[in-house]
Amino acid sequence: MFLQFRDIVKAVLKNAIKDAGYAVDKLELEPSPFADLASTICYRIASAYKISPDKAAENIVQNMDYESELFISEVRASGPYINFYASSYFFAATVRSIIEGDLGFNKKTGLVILEHTSANPDGPLHIGHIRNTVIGDTLARILRRAGWEVEVEYYVNDMGRQAAMVVFGLDHFELDRSKKIDHAIADVYINANRLLEREPELKSKVDELIKRNESGDEDVVSRFRQAVTLSLDGARETLARLGVVHDLFVWESDFVRSGDVAQIISEIVACPSIKVFEKEGALMIDLRDAGFDKEFVISRADGTSIYATRDLAYHRFKAERGDRVIDVFGADHKLISSQLSYILEKLGITKPEIVIFEFVSLPEGSMSTREGKFISADELIDEVEARARIEVNQRREDLPDEKRAEIARAVARGAIRFDIVRVAAEKPTVFDWEQALDFEKQGAPYLQYAHARCCSILKRASELGYDLELESIELLKHEQEVALIRMLSKFAYTIEEAAISLKPNMVATYAKNLVESFNIFYRDCPVLNSESRLKGARLALIEATKVILSETLETLGIEPLEEM
Repeated sequence: MFLQFRDIVKAVLKNAIKDAGYAVDKLELEPSPFADLASTICYRIASAYKISPDKAAENIVQNMDYESELFISEVRASGPYINFYASSYFFAATVRSIIEGDLGFNKKTGLVILEHTSANPDGPLHIGHIRNTVIGDTLARILRRAGWEVEVEYYVNDMGRQAAMVVFGLDHFELDRSKKIDHAIADVYINANRLLEREPELKSKVDELIKRNESGDEDVVSRFRQAVTLSLDGARETLARLGVVHDLFVWESDFVRSGDVAQIISEIVACPSIKVFEKEGALMIDLRDAGFDKEFVISRADGTSIYATRDLAYHRFKAERGDRVIDVFGADHKLISSQLSYILEKLGITKPEIVIFEFVSLPEGSMSTREGKFISADELIDEVEARARIEVNQRREDLPDEKRAEIARAVARGAIRFDIVRVAAEKPTVFDWEQALDFEKQGAPYLQYAHARCCSILKRASELGYDLELESIELLKHEQEVALIRMLSKFAYTIEEAAISLKPNMVATYAKNLVESFNIFYRDCPVLNSESRLKGARLALIEATKVILSETLETLGIEPLEEM
């Protein structure tokens, strides 16, 4: 409902500014700790009209006509700020709307194509990939919740040196089928690299595989496809454990086979605003005028294309189909993604919105698939599940073993996802085992427990014959009741803001704040022991909290458990 409140305030403020004799292009309207919404527009007006910000605020409020707006209770000029306060009608309407299934979203038109994870097919996903996965999947959930149609894609690198090393390795080493298939692929990849270190003259064999794959040699193409598919099968299993599904796997080689790569190279060469030159037989782009020190390679001296050129063809494919194109890349892609965006713009192709994330690590240290030094995502999930199982066993000895295992899996998934997504993408982070599994305050279990508590209260009320009462919602006037409803009202607003800014950590912060507000309400406002009508109103508030908390958790990819 907060989105509707904001729209009403915008209209009222816009008219008041006009009636006061001012003209502005922005309203500078944001949530405030001192009001439900506040505008700082008076600073801009003061500068443009040579008056004090305080006087501008007084003039605007004097011209404010909001008496007919049921959602606004009061408007005040507080120094240079214009503060708007929501009415008791708004708070009651918020609870009713949530329970009736109207969460306040507006349907969007258009398709968002979002690419995430897209790991090299040389072994299992590791914790470095997981941050990409969790950020990408959470963004997809946020965008869908905000009303967009979303297609999630995985770009399969089946033409690079990593894929060639796997194919080369499979020619020399047996695949250990007793292992999870992507872990077995990693063994082959590691052994292949060690073989080349001992016998560097074999590097020409790998180069030959790359050339034959790009030229369309049927036997080699088939071997690449089979090897990469094995690695992808393992990755899909791991992603499923985190609740992640991709809608489309797009193969890099398809853009070579279709001629799209050759076409985009031709267009780059023909583009008058792109400086192309040869260097030792390789085709290059001079990007110094764009502020890039590093040259951009289009094709190698032997005529084979490179990953970045094929990526340009892939981005054209996405731009032609999507109304918004979003890429989730690690910090090591910052330069290449900027170069890609520049070239796409010069070619008249819509450039993507890019989310760059810093890396997540474990206290154990760095990871390298090539050297065999990495902690796989599977190992991380196994470890968190084991630790979660210990916690659940201690807390719920009354439950059957199978149920405890089910809860532990849900707690582990939530713990991993929340600990990763709660930190802004642009900040590096270390995965903290203890904090991630904190049932008291820091981790996802704290959020899941609040949802379980809502379910428990409502179940107990039903057993005692108590019903929630929408007719009594106006009785919810306690400070903590109002604070909780205010938080509930901002769910759709938070989702909208996160969808626009592509900052999934905003939803994680909202989830934590919502649970803290609920816990304070529950501490200060008795539910089952309150008088009849107030009991029904407070049960309605708990039902609304359960609905929004469930929606919030699902948006974060965390299972809203009914018991813990």
